[in-house]
Amino acid sequence: MDAAPEEASPGSWRRGWASFGAFAATIVLIALVVMVTISNRNRDNALAWERHAYDVVLLTRTVDATVARAEAALGRFVLDERQPTGTVYYNEWLLAGRQIGQLKQLVHNDPLQKVQVARLEALYLQRGTELAVAAERVASKQAGGGVPSFYQAGLLPTGPALRKQLDAIATQERDILRQRMAETQRFAAQADKLTEWLGWVGLLIGLGAIVLGFAAYQAIAERLVARRDAENEANRAMTLEQAVQERTRELRDANQRLQAEAAERAAAEAQLRQVQKMEAVGQLTGGIAHDFNNMLAVVVGGLDLAKRKLRGPKREIEFHLDNAMEGATRAAALTRRLLAFARSEPLLPEGVAPAELVESMLDLVDRSIGERITVRTRFAEEPWHVWVDAHQLENSILNLAVNARDAMDGQGQLDIIIDNVSLADEEVGDLPAGDYVRISVTDDGIGIAPEHLERVFEPFFTTKPVGKGTGLGLSQIFGFARQSGGDVTIASTPDVGTTVAIYLPRSLEAARQHAEKAAQISAQDAEPTLVGAGSSILVVEDDPRVSRATVSSLEELGYVPIACAGGKEALEILATSDRIDLIITDVMMPEMTGPELARIVASQYPQIALLFVTGYVGEASDGEDLSGYDLLRKPFTVSALAGAVSAAFAKRLSELPPDSTSEAAE
Repeated sequence: MDAAPEEASPGSWRRGWASFGAFAATIVLIALVVMVTISNRNRDNALAWERHAYDVVLLTRTVDATVARAEAALGRFVLDERQPTGTVYYNEWLLAGRQIGQLKQLVHNDPLQKVQVARLEALYLQRGTELAVAAERVASKQAGGGVPSFYQAGLLPTGPALRKQLDAIATQERDILRQRMAETQRFAAQADKLTEWLGWVGLLIGLGAIVLGFAAYQAIAERLVARRDAENEANRAMTLEQAVQERTRELRDANQRLQAEAAERAAAEAQLRQVQKMEAVGQLTGGIAHDFNNMLAVVVGGLDLAKRKLRGPKREIEFHLDNAMEGATRAAALTRRLLAFARSEPLLPEGVAPAELVESMLDLVDRSIGERITVRTRFAEEPWHVWVDAHQLENSILNLAVNARDAMDGQGQLDIIIDNVSLADEEVGDLPAGDYVRISVTDDGIGIAPEHLERVFEPFFTTKPVGKGTGLGLSQIFGFARQSGGDVTIASTPDVGTTVAIYLPRSLEAARQHAEKAAQISAQDAEPTLVGAGSSILVVEDDPRVSRATVSSLEELGYVPIACAGGKEALEILATSDRIDLIITDVMMPEMTGPELARIVASQYPQIALLFVTGYVGEASDGEDLSGYDLLRKPFTVSALAGAVSAAFAKRLSELPPDSTSEAAE
């Protein structure tokens, strides 16, 4: 038990001596460093004084040269009396004065040299006064010029005294320079000696550090040997714990990802089912409207024919027929809106007066939002026109009205306001400056939270409960407005209400076309001038009731109609008869659609005119399929049919060559 302390004593003794040696070496090292620092500082100061002496000597020579140049310039000036030469003298003399000022600044710490420079400055001022007399006589152009004065100034002792004073300053500064150079050499030798001693001390300290480091290494090695096993066990346990935690975290993250993916998949499936439901509703609406349109075609055609047959004294019957015709016409307008809602009609831009469109669809709005909501409208005094798809605009306004109904929970007040506004550049969104029609729909419902306002135009984003909306309405309105050259804004205050405004650019061309369209409708209501009376017309219609009504109307107008139920039968008739002048065909038919029949007729029978009659346009109706052909909407009156047939005949006659036109007229 007593052996351990005895064995530890030599190590403690060695460590104590090593510590004492290190302390002593450190003291010596610090002392040497301080001495070397002092020596270096003295050497640097001596070198600085050397540079100062060189500067003083150089500046005295510079002053001497500048004074000489100034006097030489004055000599030239008194001879040629030219102003530039006088300016050279003036500038050189001022430069000499500034250089003397610099010299004065350099020697301000040396009392002896300071006195010498003061004498130099006095001589400079005196010499300047002497030379100024000659310069002034030349400048004032006095008689005799400045040569006598300049010669007299050269005889004065001030000039040589000035140069002698400069030499005295330079000589004194050279003596000082020699002394300081000797001091610099002494301090440099002293610093070199101390640096050599410092190197030897550093070497000894390095050796001591090696010995001390070896002893410390032995002590650290002894401790590390005892600590290594414990640390290895602790690290092994910590590594195992970290691996368990990492694996647990990975399993938790994987579970969260699976849950999130399942939730996203469920939401996507729900949205898909909702969209499919909406698509099915649209298709069902389109089919119902198609059948309803065919019925209306029969009703309108029959009523119009009966009205024509009963003209005369039977005014009461005609009155009732007019009422029936008005009801059928309003039903046809409702059907057309159903078709547009079902997205089954071709959507093409045209000139539209938004105020007239809103006025015409108020019945549809009332039926869509219910009787407990009061609808108020306000229109601008002068109706501006826009160039948009009328059905898309109608659907947009109807969508906003339905959204307002849901926000008001079926009860409240709905305002539809149409204003004419002139906007500055980017006053609303990115719209350029110009005239716009603003269609505002305002409700007094629950409003929209501020954090949701920025997302209301995103597809599939909705604030309605699940199953109450797809989140597509406002995004479709936004897309429609942007495609039409406009924009959409929304403002909402919770528990106060919401205002959605559609901005559409004003179109003067749309106003002109709208007026032309109105004139055409008025012309169609009057008895049209028939073109091609007595011509044979092939009627292609799969609905027998619509076919009979159309044939009867054509017979009433004086044409010779031939009816068939489909495109194949029509081609068979065309192959056996050369008397057909016009084909009136439905668009949607089994086996062969109207556009397909039109393409075949255009290639094989280009002389035959063609008129489309439709109340429902499905997948066969692309804008390209119907472009270039006249189109008559079901249901139609006899007058409308007569106008469409005459327009088709006139168009075909205008397209034929002159020879063919004369033969067709005969």
